Amino acid sequence: MAEAVMDAGPELGLDHLERVGKGTAIAEEIYGLVGRSNFFAEFSREDISVLAGYMDVFRAQPGEIIIREGDGGDYMLLIVEGYVDILKKGLRHEEQHMTTVGPGMTLGEMSMIDGEPRFATCVATEPTLFAVLRRDDMAKIILDHPALGSKILVKLVSMLSARLRQTSARLLQYLEGM
Repeated sequence: MAEAVMDAGPELGLDHLERVGKGTAIAEEIYGLVGRSNFFAEFSREDISVLAGYMDVFRAQPGEIIIREGDGGDYMLLIVEGYVDILKKGLRHEEQHMTTVGPGMTLGEMSMIDGEPRFATCVATEPTLFAVLRRDDMAKIILDHPALGSKILVKLVSMLSARLRQTSARLLQYLEGM
C-alpha cells in the first residue's frame, strides 16, 4: 500500500510538488471551508470525512505550476490554503491572467469530467495546500456512497453551469460593445 501512496504524484503529473499525504489528514481543514465555499454548502462533517479519504494532498510553492494548459489530467483540485493564478494563452500565445482563486475553490473539474486537455495554467502565488480527487476515485465514491456522489456531481454541474452563464454574459457584453 505504501508504494501506491508514494506513486500518487508521478501518476498525476504532480511529481514536482511536495506530497503531503492522504486527505484524511486535513479533513478538519476541509470542513473549515464549509462557510467559505459554495461547493461545500450542503456537506456534513461526515460527507467531508468520507470525501477526504479518497483524496491525496499536495503542497506547491510560489511560482510552481500545478496544472499546465494543454496537459492531460483526470483529476480536480480543491484549494485548502494559499492562492493560485489562472493563466490562459491568448491568440499570440502570451499568457493572460484570468483570475486568482483561493481556499474553498476547485480547479480542473472540466478535465476530470470530460478527459479533455487542461484549459488553463494554474500557478501557486504563495505556499498552497490542495487536495486532489481523481476521476476513478469519484467513480468509487458514486458506487460506495451514492448520496455523497450525487451531491458532488450536482455541485460540479451547478458550478460549471454558473461559469458558462458568466462567460456567455461577458461574451454578449463584448459583442454588444463592438
